[in-house]
Amino acid sequence: MSGGKRRSRRQRVMSEINVTPMVDVMLVLLIIFMVSAPLLTVGVPIELPQSQAKTIDQDKEPLTLSVNDKGKVFLQNDEIGVDDLIVKLKAIAETRGGNEARIFVRGDKNVNYGAVMAVMGRLSGAGFSKVALVTDYDAGTKAR
Repeated sequence: MSGGKRRSRRQRVMSEINVTPMVDVMLVLLIIFMVSAPLLTVGVPIELPQSQAKTIDQDKEPLTLSVNDKGKVFLQNDEIGVDDLIVKLKAIAETRGGNEARIFVRGDKNVNYGAVMAVMGRLSGAGFSKVALVTDYDAGTKAR
């Protein structure tokens, strides 16, 4: 066995899975999703007036129109011109039950009353009969 060649022993192949890097990656992803999830549910920032009306239970996401304090109109979370409002609403309502689809109108408590009424007037003129105003629940005042 001379000749300068050494026989080295081969090390056995490790047959176990090292899960530590996978757990690290999963924990990082969990933290990212926990931080970003609340940011995805933010809508149009509106300060709603308060009332003692009961909440309405619904199965699917409601069709929502919002009027902010500057008088801008939003369909769901997208700004829309008042002139384009009825055309887009009719297209969306076709998939939701026609003119019988419920539409929620949210108006900032500092918005001009006429701006909200203009939106509701257009909805009524287009044949939408199920229009509801959205408010925050006020537990402090008592109804008389």
